[in-house]
Amino acid sequence: EVQLVESGGGLVQPGGSLRLSCAASGFTFSNYAMSWVRQAPGKEREGVACITTRNTGLYYADSVKGRFTISRDNAKNTVYLQMNSLKPEDTAVYYCATRGDICNANWRFYNYWGQGTQVTVSS
Repeated sequence: EVQLVESGGGLVQPGGSLRLSCAASGFTFSNYAMSWVRQAPGKEREGVACITTRNTGLYYADSVKGRFTISRDNAKNTVYLQMNSLKPEDTAVYYCATRGDICNANWRFYNYWGQGTQVTVSS
């Protein structure tokens, strides 16, 4: 059974940083591209970042470029999202998601999802 478990969310002030983690199990992690998708209150889900199987491709939404960094540790079956210079508009539930070895900007592409972790950016 595929399981994705996010952690690391919380309340942070504008300009602060957080690192999210997603622990994966139930599949061969190193063979899958991994993505982070977020959903702000009252808004549609939005693809944030994606990393390919061997770190050969990194993709970011324009809204987070230069501030967020996605990485993975295949030995630990974990994908990370380092978020710096956080803004109130980054407030959302952040999900990790996957479907095969391809990154896709359309969040509807993914068929495996974690339960999400809440990130709130507020003073």
